Amino acid sequence: MCVKSPLTRWPESFEFVAMFTFIDLFAGIGGFRIGLERLGGRCVFSSEIDKHAAATYERNFKEKPAGDITKIEASDVPEHDVLCGGFPCQPFSVSGKQLGFEDARGTLFFEVMRLVSAKRPRAVFLENVANYARHRNGDTLRRTLSMLEGEGYQAKHAILNASDYGVPQARKRLYIVGIRDDVVSGEFSFPQPVRSKVSVRDVLLPKSKVRSTAIERSDIKITKTEIEENLRNRPGKPIQIGVINKGGQGERIYSPEGHGITLSAHGGGAAAKTGAYLVDGVVRRLHPIECRRMMGFPESFKIDPRVGQAYKQFGNAVVATVIEAIGREILDAAKLKWEQAVLDFK
Repeated sequence: MCVKSPLTRWPESFEFVAMFTFIDLFAGIGGFRIGLERLGGRCVFSSEIDKHAAATYERNFKEKPAGDITKIEASDVPEHDVLCGGFPCQPFSVSGKQLGFEDARGTLFFEVMRLVSAKRPRAVFLENVANYARHRNGDTLRRTLSMLEGEGYQAKHAILNASDYGVPQARKRLYIVGIRDDVVSGEFSFPQPVRSKVSVRDVLLPKSKVRSTAIERSDIKITKTEIEENLRNRPGKPIQIGVINKGGQGERIYSPEGHGITLSAHGGGAAAKTGAYLVDGVVRRLHPIECRRMMGFPESFKIDPRVGQAYKQFGNAVVATVIEAIGREILDAAKLKWEQAVLDFK
């Protein structure tokens, strides 16, 4: 079957054949799907309970995700090669109560295992907040890996930073990969970091298109005055150069010559959800289009027109370029073919 993603631009004479199939659980707005479609995958099922995220997903992929996964029978889920999903992170996040599996949302991991047991995909590919690895002194992660191993999967995990994979965003996330014992080819390894000179400056829109993002406050303080050439030579990480008010969450100012801070779905402050940047003499938040680029999504991706929802959705999303990088290694380890797509980003 020939697959042509609405988010991927193919040459007119090029016919692309799906190399593998996958399902997209807790799909959000489709970061996993973008990353795996870039490798030639075909999504055969998706599920997302948030109506706003599901609407954005449908707008882009011409497919309405199924709703609450707890109400979906395994028999209604098609056979697939790879099961992927970023199961809810709130039970494990440092910003929450960290109740883990005691939280109703935490039990959604057991829904993943229900489908793993029933469908036996060749590979399982999961994402969560970095704090998942530290939750309950690591017991939660050990339990997770043990459950995958009990189902006959070789399970590995790693905390990777999106800054190391081609986007200018310091976003550390835990990735869990399981390869079925009877299909594994060699030993799975997470991809090595790929250093690049990309910075926030590279994702910025022209000044005329971002006037609404300016922050005009009397309590803005620029505390560092290094010339931009020196800043540009810094390693790929956020470079704080000032504060708003007392410099709390959402009140720190960064240089666009470094990397951006983690996009967030929640949080307050004058620059809530994106952080503040001093761009050509103006302190401002990032625009949703700039957030799209920070997440490695293609330029053709249709953003929710409501700014608040757009920020929330990108804050909850997975970085597509990281998914793509890990996906290549998974497919090789699970003896699945893949082929690089033609991208329209950058």
